[in-house]
Amino acid sequence: MALANKNLKYLRKLRGWTQEEFAQKLRIKRSLLGAYEEERADPRIEVLEVVADMFKLTLDDLLRKDISDNKTNYLARRRAQKLTNGRADIPFVPVKAAAGYLNGYGDPEFIDELNTFTLPMLAGGDYRAFEIVGDSMMPTPSGSVIVGEKIESLEDVKSNNTYVVVSKTEGIVYKRLLKNNRQKNKLTLISDNPAYQPYTINSDDVIEVWQAQMVISKANTQQRWDVNQLAGLVQNLQQQVTTLKKRIN
Repeated sequence: MALANKNLKYLRKLRGWTQEEFAQKLRIKRSLLGAYEEERADPRIEVLEVVADMFKLTLDDLLRKDISDNKTNYLARRRAQKLTNGRADIPFVPVKAAAGYLNGYGDPEFIDELNTFTLPMLAGGDYRAFEIVGDSMMPTPSGSVIVGEKIESLEDVKSNNTYVVVSKTEGIVYKRLLKNNRQKNKLTLISDNPAYQPYTINSDDVIEVWQAQMVISKANTQQRWDVNQLAGLVQNLQQQVTTLKKRIN
C-alpha cells in the first residue's frame, strides 16, 4: 500500500496540516499517522474512506494512483466541481489557517483546498472570507467572519473604510485604514474599539487588502452599547482623529 501512504502525506501537506491536526480529523493517534506516512504500517480501509470523503476522491484514487504526480488533474476536477454550482465560491480562511495563508496566499493549490461557501447577494468580484478574533473592532464580536473584495492597488483604498489587511508584519488584521498624504509609503490602521491606539505599517509590507463587504457573526453575540459607552466612544474617536490630523499635517 505504498501509494496510499504517500498519498496521505501529500494530501496532509496540501492542506498545510500538521500530523497532529490531520490525525485529529481522522480520529487516530499522531504516532499511527506517522507510521502510515513513513510506510511502517498500512492505512486501514476505514481511515482511507474518511480521507476519500474529505478530499472528494475514490478509494481507487488513494490506493492505485500517485496523486502528487496527477495533482493538476486533481485540482482541475476540484475547480470544475466548483464551477458547476453556477455561483462564485468564497474561500474561507479560519484563524487556524492564518499562519498557512501567509505562505500560501499566492498558491492556487492552497486556496483550492480551503473550505468555500456562497452568498447570493455577492457577485462579479474576487471575494475571500476571514475569521477574526479579539475585541479591537468591537462592537464587531470576536469570531466574526469578514467577507472582503480584493483591492488590487493601495491607491484604491478609501480612508475610514474597513479592510482585512494581510501583511508581513501584522499577519491578518481587520481595521479601518487611513492613508497618509505626506508619507505615501505608510498606512494607518485604526480600531473601532477606542481602547486600542492607531498604528502605522509600511505599504511595502502589505501583501493583500480586502475591502469588507459583509460581516457574518453568530446570533446574540453582537455587543450592545449603552449611552455612556457611546459617549465615551465618540469622545475617544474625536481625540484620535485630532491626534492623527496633527501627525499628518
